[in-house]
Amino acid sequence: MTLVAIIIGTLVAGIGSVWLAAALSFGLLARYTQHMLSLAAGALMATAFMHLLPEAFESQVSAHDLFLVLLLGLVFFFLLDKAELWHHGHEHHHHDAAHHHELAAPQPGSWAVLTGDSVHCFGDGILIASAFMADMRLGTLAALAVLAHEVPHHMGDLMVLRTGANNRRMALVKVSLAGAVTALGGLMGYWLVDQLHGYLPYFLVVASSSFVYVALADLIPQLQKRLTFPQTVAQVTWLGVGMGLVTLLSGLARHGH
Repeated sequence: MTLVAIIIGTLVAGIGSVWLAAALSFGLLARYTQHMLSLAAGALMATAFMHLLPEAFESQVSAHDLFLVLLLGLVFFFLLDKAELWHHGHEHHHHDAAHHHELAAPQPGSWAVLTGDSVHCFGDGILIASAFMADMRLGTLAALAVLAHEVPHHMGDLMVLRTGANNRRMALVKVSLAGAVTALGGLMGYWLVDQLHGYLPYFLVVASSSFVYVALADLIPQLQKRLTFPQTVAQVTWLGVGMGLVTLLSGLARHGH
């Protein structure tokens, strides 16, 4: 049952985020991109601080060790982000909601984006599997949080791969295939955590560090711009909606559990 849930959760997170990104990039939902960024940031922070970390700290592992893993995780994801930017030769621009990339050569750059995206999705799958192995409720929340934070990332990928209006469908297919790699990461995570079950609290903390890093280093900076008062209220409101949805879903899952 847990394995089935992992497969479903990773597919929803991996492919669902791509289709939602396409709707925000190409479809009628484009005007709501900023709201999606705020919601994703709120959902990620709530999942990490209100659910994954408390679950990890309920174990017998010392708080000092878990905080050390959290710190090292944040540094690791910072360095991973740096390495990806350096290796693939693209820059993140935050003058609009999506991630726009400047590439030296279109075709090699496109494959670099897909390769990097696939590796990232594989890691997301392992994190989702870790959460499901701890508790079905945590797994559901982690899958939804991954879905939310991958949307802006996939929006950037779609912008890179779409060289013209006629290539929108092909770009969507390519990024969807990369998103499907999340399920492979889920399968690997299921095997890995099953073999190393005693290290589950550490896996949960690493997942938390990933969510916190993405929220604070990637999403929040895109929201830090001069806005009118009504726009600021809307931004904060959607941030709260993201946190509230995680809390609501957690409560429903707990009653169901």
